[in-house]
Amino acid sequence: MKIVAQATATSLIGFAVFGVLVFGSAGTFDYWRGWAFIAVFALATLIPSGYLARRNPEALRRRMQAGPRAETRPVQKLIIAIAFISMAAMIAVSALAFRFGWSSVPAVVSVAGLVLVGGGLTIAMLVTIQNGYAAANVTVEPGQQLSSTGWYGVVRHPMYLGNVVLMIGVPPALGSWWGLVFVPVGLAILVLRVRDEEALLADDLAGYPEYMQKVRYRLVPHVW
Repeated sequence: MKIVAQATATSLIGFAVFGVLVFGSAGTFDYWRGWAFIAVFALATLIPSGYLARRNPEALRRRMQAGPRAETRPVQKLIIAIAFISMAAMIAVSALAFRFGWSSVPAVVSVAGLVLVGGGLTIAMLVTIQNGYAAANVTVEPGQQLSSTGWYGVVRHPMYLGNVVLMIGVPPALGSWWGLVFVPVGLAILVLRVRDEEALLADDLAGYPEYMQKVRYRLVPHVW
């Protein structure tokens, strides 16, 4: 029950921060895209989290260990701090674009963006369900087993693939084209994170060098 209480508290704090970013930047609560964005985010994270709380609470605990303080490698502390700032800026700028009329995004495009947001989050959560060691921070735990099937048979970092889908979906979901300027920043951060993480995994996780030869693509199939 302790992990459930922690997950609930973390979720409430997270959604409160989202609310401030979205509606504070939009300057109004009369913003259906903002409400839809938070609702999709909630559904795509809370339902899988509830499943993990019942079936694999340790995986949920690892998933909750996020942020610069949770990282043990100095470079990852910096990378994740920049990633958090970039995502917050993406959300804020997207909502500001709505507030000041910087973008004219059709409702159907915003709905497509919401689908991408939900899809990206779902991919990340399904990866955690498949691989209980898929933590939010970069680490190798004692007894950790290599996962090479399912999502891991497609790309080596399927959780980050979900992050890519999410990033692309956020600005149009919130009714903005301007927020897309943060996508290249987010991708560059992910590339740095993946390269450093793979250096650790190749050294500390049994079978990972062979797995890298078997699954060629790190993040996006047939691209990289």
